[in-house]
Amino acid sequence: MSTKSRTFFLSSLAGGLALALASGAALAADTIKVGILHSLSGTMAISETSLKDVALMTIEEINAKGGVLGKKLEPVVVDPASNWPLFAEKARELLQKDKVAVVFGCWTSVSRKSVLPVFEELNGLLFYPVQYEGEESSRNVFYTGAAPNQQAIPAVEYLMSEDGGAAKRFVLLGTDYVYPRTTNKILRAFLHSKGVSDDDIMETYTPFGHSDYQTIVADIKKFAGAGKRTAVISTINGDSNVPFYKELGNAGLKSTDVPVVAFSVGEEELRGIDTKPLVGHLAAWNYFMTIDTPENKAFIEKWKAYVKKNNLPGGDARVTNDPMEATYTGINMWAQAAEQAGTTDVDAVRQALGYQTFKAPSGFVEQLDAKNHHLHKPVYIGEIREDGQFNVVWKTEGPIRAQAWSPYIPDSAKKVADWTYPWVCGNCTEPRFK
Repeated sequence: MSTKSRTFFLSSLAGGLALALASGAALAADTIKVGILHSLSGTMAISETSLKDVALMTIEEINAKGGVLGKKLEPVVVDPASNWPLFAEKARELLQKDKVAVVFGCWTSVSRKSVLPVFEELNGLLFYPVQYEGEESSRNVFYTGAAPNQQAIPAVEYLMSEDGGAAKRFVLLGTDYVYPRTTNKILRAFLHSKGVSDDDIMETYTPFGHSDYQTIVADIKKFAGAGKRTAVISTINGDSNVPFYKELGNAGLKSTDVPVVAFSVGEEELRGIDTKPLVGHLAAWNYFMTIDTPENKAFIEKWKAYVKKNNLPGGDARVTNDPMEATYTGINMWAQAAEQAGTTDVDAVRQALGYQTFKAPSGFVEQLDAKNHHLHKPVYIGEIREDGQFNVVWKTEGPIRAQAWSPYIPDSAKKVADWTYPWVCGNCTEPRFK
């Protein structure tokens, strides 16, 4: 082969390889990968599986409308299996190996705390869809679930009101991890500000997966026997809710005796138990399936159709709940922000996200806050019905702006969550410039 021919051959080969690589890159860029990081096994699967399902439903709906930036969304689903260190490992894989543009996931605060350093190190973007304890604001997280002033504080205010039974004593009962303990630290400080002494507060924790509540329920009955109206504030998470509520029924502890208000029990958790003994007990959320709005009717219809089409376990008995609505709202807001930014680049999308609004199934136009990265949300308190649904007994007039840092904890009250110039900080007490 002549030198000229060899040169032509090598040039052609190089050109062909370059074309092949370019074609491969183009094919890879034909979709936008998004991560779904929820426990599909273990103690939290009872709550998180539906969030994976509704995320896939929302992605399918967005794709049917043309996708984002003219490309289809490609979900990458992983199972951290209710294993908190595994959440961090899976998050790193999603960002580094799968190159996802955004991640929707986590339920417990310990899982969120586990992945937070990963997202901040790699400049990833996480949408967190569940109520939590506050005391956090990250540049890399958008919180579409409730902060304490959007759930816990209004619930206790309701219990203390005449409409809520005018409770004077309080049982703070939770699963033993960061969300219940921090929420109860805030609630104890709030109760102190209302004149409630420590003698009128009982605080108890159980491990994940705990199933024997006989002694605890007996202790609650004894505590309530002091002659003052008593209420239970439950931050029990995951499948432990089933034996807790069963034991309430076994002990004959009715809502008229000692009302329980739950922050982690919704329609999905009640679906698998006999709710007749629980009628009248309460839950505080930012959404209930029974909310009568055109947006919610459409949301439920989409969900029912998706369940049927994909033959999901539970079939017609599958329900919607608050974290599902927050997931649906968050994914749509991210899609809107990417379209507005004209890219899925994290820095550009983050800037656009701070001003997104969305007509949520709650019927309200909800807004992501550019300063603290939390969602403005309405607050509802519902009573459990025999069918496992909720009658709304109290609600705010409209969405409430979240407080990332609690004003009831002295150190937190001084902190500012503001990711807009000139603050650019989630826990500063003095301005921090870029």
